[in-house]
Amino acid sequence: MDQTTRRSTVYFEPELHRALRVKAAHSQRTVSEIVNEAVRLALREDEEDLAAIKSRGQERTMTYEQLLKDLKSHGKI
Repeated sequence: MDQTTRRSTVYFEPELHRALRVKAAHSQRTVSEIVNEAVRLALREDEEDLAAIKSRGQERTMTYEQLLKDLKSHGKI
């Protein structure tokens, strides 16, 4: 563990904790490495989602009802 890491207490449901321990043993990694990777992936997905929302900001919006009407008019439903 390098000097830039920080310690935090995280509470897992027993089944998740057991699964993490098994995965860590099977992959020869630590639980911390697996959790750090999962958090990085989740944050990267959030970043990608925000970028997609920003790039589509000029698109026209429609209500759910309008969407259904449009799908019906094009024979999709």
